[in-house]
Amino acid sequence: MQPHPNVQAVQRALDDAGARNGSGEASLVRLLPDAVHTAAAAAEALGVAVGAIANSLIFDADDAPLLVLTSGAHRVDTAGLAATLGVTHLRRATPEFVKQHTGQVIGGVAPVGHPAPLRTVVDTALAGYDEVWAAGGVPRAVFPTTYAELLRITAGAPAEVA
Repeated sequence: MQPHPNVQAVQRALDDAGARNGSGEASLVRLLPDAVHTAAAAAEALGVAVGAIANSLIFDADDAPLLVLTSGAHRVDTAGLAATLGVTHLRRATPEFVKQHTGQVIGGVAPVGHPAPLRTVVDTALAGYDEVWAAGGVPRAVFPTTYAELLRITAGAPAEVA
């Protein structure tokens, strides 16, 4: 059975970037038996700490998409992040806005594999884990990587987001 096109796009982006997991091996998208729509569910399915889950959250930042990769252990402080980034309005994006800018649906948004690069911020709390897990384009797909790799493959900026 052929993987979903979003999963293929994410794996292609990982391959093109030479993305690595915590052991230094190539990052490979893995399909879980069931969809995982929360960081807690993903952590349980993978047997890792919830903080090692890199949530991919899309925000509407002054009408432009902003990808925030945040540790599953906390929530984004939108007012603080808006001030840090110098944006006037920072709000959670609608499902339509997310789909338009990522080609993916909420619950499966990956850090890579989008139609065009997105401005990205990576939560510094993820640096506390040797390996982190991110969504792979659909709600049951995930892949292992590291904080440093997330910064590199997304051209993201490190930031405290909580």
